[in-house]
Amino acid sequence: MRNAALMLGIIGGLIAMVVGFFSYGWTEVTARHAELTEVFGAVENVELIRAASFVAPVLAIAGGAMAKVRALWGGICMLVAGGLMYYAFGFGVFTMFPIGFCVLGGILALAAGRPDEPKSHF
Repeated sequence: MRNAALMLGIIGGLIAMVVGFFSYGWTEVTARHAELTEVFGAVENVELIRAASFVAPVLAIAGGAMAKVRALWGGICMLVAGGLMYYAFGFGVFTMFPIGFCVLGGILALAAGRPDEPKSHF
């Protein structure tokens, strides 16, 4: 389960990085070209989008990297990353896989016990 959490966290974080690049870039383009906001609509909370574009992928990748050794911390990081992506970007075509990968990886990391011990990591 720890290996699955590791892979899901890293893959989810990489996909979230692509979403973050485009989201941050869109906020920059709309800030410089006001006529785009008239056609496509304005971004409501620019600071949240920009912060989530950076923080969520970093948390997902770091949580995935920690999942083998520190499953509890890695699982919490991946769950926070999935929740932050859902809160900032919503659930849509481009966010469903990174959110799903991060949340599932976080759940698997929290459910994982030590491989050589029958008890959980708590």
